[in-house]
Amino acid sequence: MPEALHNFYFSKEEPIKSCLLALRDIILAQNQEITETQKYGMPCFCYRKKMFCYLWVDKKTHKPYILLVEGKHLDHPELESGDRARMKIFRVDPDKDLPIRTIENILQKALDLYRTGVIKSKND
Repeated sequence: MPEALHNFYFSKEEPIKSCLLALRDIILAQNQEITETQKYGMPCFCYRKKMFCYLWVDKKTHKPYILLVEGKHLDHPELESGDRARMKIFRVDPDKDLPIRTIENILQKALDLYRTGVIKSKND
């Protein structure tokens, strides 16, 4: 893990730190072609070099969320678009068990956008 990303995760207080690290592991486990980098000061996950999702902590609620870059193509009751046109977020409560199946389901639906060609990757 690059130092800047290490600093992002390990500068957080518990239980947010552990929650973000668990989310990172879940995201990376979804496909061997997912890579992690840092953009805009936050962890960015790419699929075939195309931005796929981010991890961030809401400034008001202080709770983590997964931001799905192409969320506008996803229809799931737990995804929120807010005032975003393209992206949607999935909020996570760090004080509760992670809804792993729900997270994996959403991530796989998002990956399908790239795999099926709805979203073109650089390798297409």
